[in-house]
Amino acid sequence: MPLGIEVIVADYAEFDFSSPIFGALLQYPNTEGTIQDYSQFIDRVHETKALVTVAADLLSLALLTPPGEFGADIAVGSSQRFGVPLGYGGPHAAFFATKQKYQRQVPGRIVGVSKDVHGKPALRLALQTREQHIRREKATSNICTAQVLLAVIASMYGVYHGAAGIKAIALRVHQFTAALAEGLEELGYKIASNSFFDTIRVETGNKNAADIIKIAADNQINLRWLDKNAVGISLDETITVGDLIDLWQIFAEDRELPFDVSKLLNSQPSKITQQQLRTSEYLTDKVFNRYHSETQLLRYLHSLETKDLSLTTSMIPLGSCTMKLNATAEMIPVTWAEFGNIHPFAPLDQAKGYQQLFKELEEWLGEITGFAGISLQPNAGSQGEYAGLQVIRQYHQSRGESHRHICLIPESAHGTNPASAVMCGMKVVAVKCDRDGNIDLQDLQTKAEKHQANLAALMVTYPSTHGVFEAEIKSICAIVHQFGGQVYMDGANMNAQVGLCRPGDFGADVCHLNLHKTFCIPHGGGGPGVGPIGVMPHLVPFLPATPITPKNANPIGAISAAPWGSASILVISWMYIAMMGSEGLKKATEVAILNANYMAKRLEPCYSVLFKGESGFVAHECIIDLRPLKKEARVEVDDVAKRLMDFGFHAPTVSWPVIGTVMIEPTESESKEQLDRYCDAMIAIYNEAKAIANQSIDPADNPLKNAPHTAESLICGEWLHPYTREQAAYPAPWTKEHKFWTSVGRINNAYGDRNLVCSCEGMEAYKE
Repeated sequence: MPLGIEVIVADYAEFDFSSPIFGALLQYPNTEGTIQDYSQFIDRVHETKALVTVAADLLSLALLTPPGEFGADIAVGSSQRFGVPLGYGGPHAAFFATKQKYQRQVPGRIVGVSKDVHGKPALRLALQTREQHIRREKATSNICTAQVLLAVIASMYGVYHGAAGIKAIALRVHQFTAALAEGLEELGYKIASNSFFDTIRVETGNKNAADIIKIAADNQINLRWLDKNAVGISLDETITVGDLIDLWQIFAEDRELPFDVSKLLNSQPSKITQQQLRTSEYLTDKVFNRYHSETQLLRYLHSLETKDLSLTTSMIPLGSCTMKLNATAEMIPVTWAEFGNIHPFAPLDQAKGYQQLFKELEEWLGEITGFAGISLQPNAGSQGEYAGLQVIRQYHQSRGESHRHICLIPESAHGTNPASAVMCGMKVVAVKCDRDGNIDLQDLQTKAEKHQANLAALMVTYPSTHGVFEAEIKSICAIVHQFGGQVYMDGANMNAQVGLCRPGDFGADVCHLNLHKTFCIPHGGGGPGVGPIGVMPHLVPFLPATPITPKNANPIGAISAAPWGSASILVISWMYIAMMGSEGLKKATEVAILNANYMAKRLEPCYSVLFKGESGFVAHECIIDLRPLKKEARVEVDDVAKRLMDFGFHAPTVSWPVIGTVMIEPTESESKEQLDRYCDAMIAIYNEAKAIANQSIDPADNPLKNAPHTAESLICGEWLHPYTREQAAYPAPWTKEHKFWTSVGRINNAYGDRNLVCSCEGMEAYKE
């Protein structure tokens, strides 16, 4: 493995603890459905000072003792079981749970509870500065995309059904599985385990498993091949009595079923022992016990929706995030059952539509980027970084140059870049940038030459993270190639390139594409994301592969569990490209660049634009310097971000990549009217800051320092501020036409980071 970790695959019951380990990963129930008692093994692991992770089936935990109660330190798994379609592999939200003492080591972010200036509880992202932005080359995680939209679906499944409903579903699934097993035994087959939840291993005796699987496929049922004399069967909540009869008949072949189906279904004892049964309560919070009709759930969801500022309200100009329109026509196919209800490892001849979609999307992306090969497997941009660097690593190894481990990364790079390099076993060497934000060519030349014997790669973002087109991009690539390295291009800013230029033409060897940015898959509050990689011809043999995908000559192996990653949402990007066409895609890029430059020029009289290209223009985004406001009026970048909420706008990207600045990316989706409104809001905020600087308003008690203003703060109690309620809540004409009200006032971030409260129960305790 890139990090030098040795993986030992062994039977837990026979493991020799003389081998030193730092952790153990257990499956619960295991891959063939058996429920194992891991408690003694976990005790042994803990004696060695190692930790235990249990990968658990979420639905099974409604009936089974949860991992935390038999000693596990960490529990992980997928929430797909909670109402999310299989989608030929995704997207699905994973879960990661751990003991309280490890909560600050969790990669990514935690939703916790803080309080606002009025003392009201406020949900926020605790530990929200991602690890890679703090630790960079010391980071142990490059996690970026979180599957938030899928987590919402799964959580609402839990809200609608509640504890009783979830348990009823789990019991029904288990009852049908037990009945299936009993019927198969009466037909003369052996069930490998007497303790299972929803999955069984069926020993076929002298019958060839492949023959049974073919008969099942002819009857539109897929079974899992385990070996030549065993098949696996898993059931879910969609199973019907008719499905069971079909399964029994497949195994019975021409025989009549030798049992009464109704009697069999109603007389099955549980295959979960008393010791394995869960005794603790779950989903006890009131949110899981009050919304059990469609009307109730609709109103609850709508109440949550009104708390969100989305693109339905106003523009979200997050620099480097490309928050653009996700057209309805692009989104509709995701709801089609033909895309949603298919298993990721279904036989390829059952997924010909998907295969055609993949082929066409790969060809289109290859043409757009100038690359010879595309892999759709990575589930996020960060995973695309990892996959791309792994391809480069494998390429060097194939040439007998496995010693190449130095990765050059500009100081301006995304935090995921150095984190990805470290995960691939590379050593990061930072490259300086000049005062205009470009890579310092002399520093690059010096460091590439210094490390030429071990140079593996350069990671570069184009346009740069500073929002300008790197004028010497071809020279940069040439320097790296001169000393035997490969060029990895971060495709986060591809929205400034499509139709105008191509990474493959600059000299880039590999590049990831954020389909959830440039190619219109929605961000969904953090995900789903897709981060395919494109490579030049010499790297095609090393692209990711899985057992059912076409084999490359020397693949790096699977990057995602599913062969084509989050397959079901690839239809969105397919629709986007198909409907836009080459001219439409090019125009979108041109308008995105035009919009960014229009905003930069409009704001320039008040704010300086930190970086510009040689022509004096920016790319598709620009960095606005707010540091003078701090110097003149003690107005912080957070004050500007919060005040924008009163104007009905989301803040730009704050204090990244430069502290004390904001990075604005309007995209091509916004009209001139909307751009002007945003600029008017920023100019009005500038004038408020100037009023503080010249002492015409109180430097401590003013609209900027008190923003955002909630409706409750305006109407409850005496108004004691030296500015009017109207100035607080309606600072611009458009806010009187449609006002977005924040649910809470300014949040105490320090309190939230010191006091992590990560559960509904904790929230209720806080309120009390």
